[in-house]
Amino acid sequence: MSRAQISPEPTLAVGVGLPWDVAVDDAVDLLARAREVHGDTFLVESGRDRVLFTFSPTGVESFYALPEEVASKGVADYLMLRRKLPDALFEGRRTLPGSLFRKEDVASYLGNLEEALAATVAELGDSGSVDVFALTRRLGHRMGLASWAGPGAASGAAFDDLVVAFDALDGADAFVHPDAMAAVAASGKAAERAALDRVVEIVGVSIGSVELQAHPLFARIAAEWADEPPEVARLGVAYDVALIHVASLSNLGAALAWMLIDLIEHPAAAGAVAAGDRELAARCALESTRLAQRSIMARTVLAPVTFDTGDATYDVSPGATIATLLPLTNRSPELGHDTWSPDRWTRHRFTDTAGLASPQLVTAFGHGKHSCPAQPFSIAAMTMAATHLLTQFELEPRWSSYPRPVPAQIGGVARAAEPCLMTYRRRDPR
Repeated sequence: MSRAQISPEPTLAVGVGLPWDVAVDDAVDLLARAREVHGDTFLVESGRDRVLFTFSPTGVESFYALPEEVASKGVADYLMLRRKLPDALFEGRRTLPGSLFRKEDVASYLGNLEEALAATVAELGDSGSVDVFALTRRLGHRMGLASWAGPGAASGAAFDDLVVAFDALDGADAFVHPDAMAAVAASGKAAERAALDRVVEIVGVSIGSVELQAHPLFARIAAEWADEPPEVARLGVAYDVALIHVASLSNLGAALAWMLIDLIEHPAAAGAVAAGDRELAARCALESTRLAQRSIMARTVLAPVTFDTGDATYDVSPGATIATLLPLTNRSPELGHDTWSPDRWTRHRFTDTAGLASPQLVTAFGHGKHSCPAQPFSIAAMTMAATHLLTQFELEPRWSSYPRPVPAQIGGVARAAEPCLMTYRRRDPR
């Protein structure tokens, strides 16, 4: 296969590779140093990929303006996730994650989150210690499985088995632990395929259940397969559920974990959120997500495109990737954007733009047509969850310094490199 062409040829960042292909100490730091050397536009050749990185104001604005049919986020996300997930999970899907955030759907998810929070509080008991990321990941599993995985999926042994399966099937590993993907490939994705088989076993038994009227989204997914023989339908529904679950919740739990960490670090804000200041809680959710971003925002070029970075215009052929990296634009120390302050936000808009060459240089959920479709739900869910937990418990950190991200991670919301324990005590013990 001939390599993708970019003309004029951008400056090549010699010796810089991406963590799927080469061992790196810190993926974000490596690209930050490449930017210091080469400026706001440079080329990275890694494995078979040619990636045009852009960080200039014009380049980032041009990036967000790219039409999906010309330079695709969906294809770029697929190429990343398929490093971890079995290929069968992407074939023939009839219900896709992006179609699941209608207003009525979000209302049902938030209702399920309320029940999941009650179950979480009951599991925690009156006091103890817990890893923040483990807590929020389990909470996300319970809410999601109640929403789209059918009767019985969010409680009891079935829930615990699905948590184990989805932790093994976690597509986020493709960007959280990119250095592990060679081993995943070498195994033929054996653990992932076994986990998917377990999801099919558990979810498949719910098809045809008389309880489906209480699970409208699962019923909607099942209806898409009603014209197929039972065994085909069972597999199709379970695969739809699996892809929805791993794609919809890949970052929500981690974002909520950072929000809790930041609120614990800022007791005055935590007190206000616990007292019911939902507007502040929403701004805290946005600010924590902004600071926790490790996302490589990538577009796979599908048709020839002319791309303007301000200082040059590049003709980019199909097969290349155009990308930017949020932590390098979100956290400018010279503008003070590397510290946590929810006052930077007015509703859902980042308004601390003094000195910022373009408002599109900073984001929590993307811009324009490339914004995450789950943004309203995510903010509402984080607000509800943080408020509930802070109302129920006094939370204390057990980390000695502010948690650091997984160094190799290049995508999504950061995960913590080390255990991130907090202690909790019920405010109103039974």
